Amino acid sequence: MNATVLDGRVLGSFRQGRWRTSLDTVALPGATGTAPGTALALVPEIVAAADRRWWDTTGRRRLADFPRETRRTLLLRALDLFDGGTVTIGGLGAQSAGDFRTALWDVAGLPAPLVDRWCALLRARLLGRRATAPPDDALALVSLPGNTFTCLESVLEEAERSGAVWIRPSRREPLSAARLLAALLAVGWPPERLGFYPAQPAVLHRLVTLTDRQTVYGDAEVATSVRASAALTLHGPGRACALLPGHLRGAAAADWLLPLVAGDSGRFCTNVRTVVCTDHAEETAEALAAALDAISPYPTDPALPLAATRDHRATDRVIRSVQERLRPGDRVVTRRPPTADSPAGDRYPLPRLVLAGGRVTGSRDVPPLAGYEAPFPFAVVVRATEAGAAAVAERALFVHRPDRSRTA
Repeated sequence: MNATVLDGRVLGSFRQGRWRTSLDTVALPGATGTAPGTALALVPEIVAAADRRWWDTTGRRRLADFPRETRRTLLLRALDLFDGGTVTIGGLGAQSAGDFRTALWDVAGLPAPLVDRWCALLRARLLGRRATAPPDDALALVSLPGNTFTCLESVLEEAERSGAVWIRPSRREPLSAARLLAALLAVGWPPERLGFYPAQPAVLHRLVTLTDRQTVYGDAEVATSVRASAALTLHGPGRACALLPGHLRGAAAADWLLPLVAGDSGRFCTNVRTVVCTDHAEETAEALAAALDAISPYPTDPALPLAATRDHRATDRVIRSVQERLRPGDRVVTRRPPTADSPAGDRYPLPRLVLAGGRVTGSRDVPPLAGYEAPFPFAVVVRATEAGAAAVAERALFVHRPDRSRTA
């Protein structure tokens, strides 16, 4: 769809080694400043197909030797720029580190402490990763989510090993991906090895078929929209859970659980969504609820910063969905309302905790809210037998267990 661009700025695509604009645009979300007047240029399917032909006939032939050691050095320099430097982004112009944080706040509601933490995480992950696969000339695709820009780690990984990497950013938050690409260009990354392909959801399947290797982030709906292949890595719902032994309860359990549930504004697939208690479930739920209710959205809690929402309708749908999944006997144990508005007019989804009624004894008893992923800190506490705990853990990609020596 064509968007009305109030301030005349369009964040472009990057194709065939150049920033480009498009007649097909979509407005970015936003709250203040110029963000509501900024649009995102979309790449149609037919253009992406033409770019694949260009890659096969021209782009790949331009590739010069690009050793892994050189790539790693440039990636680290690019992350320095991404975090603290000034880069030039097609359609937006020069963007300082402060401009970047302001834009992320305007468009995605991400507070500066969260942006700082995520930038540090990206660098730490790059430094901690050991490359295993040998470099090749494959054309790779990374399709990103809108919940966190730490998934740019996959872009760094593919840049280090692939002939070229096409980035499909989230239409909710494309700014971080565009900034990383601009930082790579600024440190001397060959432009033909990069692509920035904002696209409608329906085009994702075509981008998958056009590329040689794919990394796709998304929910269950995205998972069903892409083809399965040996070249596709799909990062879907994590359904992370925490298994509490009988000796861990109340305040001690809440101290351990709080960062797992509320860390990173609840945006990671590793954030705990289900707390499984074999005993003392109500005591633990009440203690954790009190800790969640104590997190301040404004002023921002520096240890556990909460993100604001820029899509009120989507947030309301998630909150309704939680309510609709409640069963008789389930109880919301956090005491604050679902959202809070700051004096500046920003809306924050507040942490929510549900204590499920009944007891899980097997896979048939797992409540509908177990593993439910909301774009804010949310979890359900369930009572379970040992067999029920195993059934919950079997559904989860990430299972957290406390270290008995520290928590006993």
